[in-house]
Amino acid sequence: MMTPTTVRGIAAIAAATLLPLSAQAQADEPWKFQLALYGWFPGISGSTSYPVQTGGANLDVSMGDVLDALKFTFQGNFEARKGQWGLWTDLVYADFGASKSGSRDFTIPGHPIPGDVSADLRLDMKSWIWTLAGLYSLAAAPDYSADVLFGARYLDLSNQLGWTFNGNIGNLPLPGRSGTANADLKNWDAIVGVKGRFNFGDDRRWFVPYYLDMGAGESKFTWQINAGIGYQFDWGAVAATWRYLDYDFKSSQKVDNLSFSGPLIGVAFRF
Repeated sequence: MMTPTTVRGIAAIAAATLLPLSAQAQADEPWKFQLALYGWFPGISGSTSYPVQTGGANLDVSMGDVLDALKFTFQGNFEARKGQWGLWTDLVYADFGASKSGSRDFTIPGHPIPGDVSADLRLDMKSWIWTLAGLYSLAAAPDYSADVLFGARYLDLSNQLGWTFNGNIGNLPLPGRSGTANADLKNWDAIVGVKGRFNFGDDRRWFVPYYLDMGAGESKFTWQINAGIGYQFDWGAVAATWRYLDYDFKSSQKVDNLSFSGPLIGVAFRF
């Protein structure tokens, strides 16, 4: 009859035997790399508070109603994997800019806007979004894969607003009919999430990629989802997805909330 002491001894011997074997198997596996380049063409929604140097008054602008032009963008991600562990990073740079005449997509908190007042608005926004995360494989089968991820996301946002007011501005606390103001933001958040794919078809070349993360830190809450359909080749893959990224910022920050949402088309190379 085996006593509890004997069972614990056998378990300890088994663990001592299996752990080196697992470590050796991990060490024997080669490094695998994947580089993906993609185009993400999002629409933007959110609101920003621009200080206009009038004793504390702000000019609040709805970005989604003004920004409608993507001037330049660069996007890509890179993954390195060895055994069950890996490292993944994603970088997005986007430069948006547009103008809108006769707009009423603004408010001055505490001051009603007269009915005959409108503004010609010019808004430029440059954004860097960088994600760095470690990966651990939860499942890897012919039909599906799943990785848990844990890391951080950095947002660097630069907004510049130019305005010219039309109509009778009366006693509105503004430094004149025309002006410019900046609202910049640098933001770090810790994130956790999951990414992977479901393979289907006779040869499993078709697949559904998915990605989900959420986190908080300098923002109140942020989350992101990306999913779609792709096709696997011997050299890599192509995919078309829909990507959504959302931020809910703390009340002390100049940007109240911000979201990017739109289609993504990408190509990935394995080596």
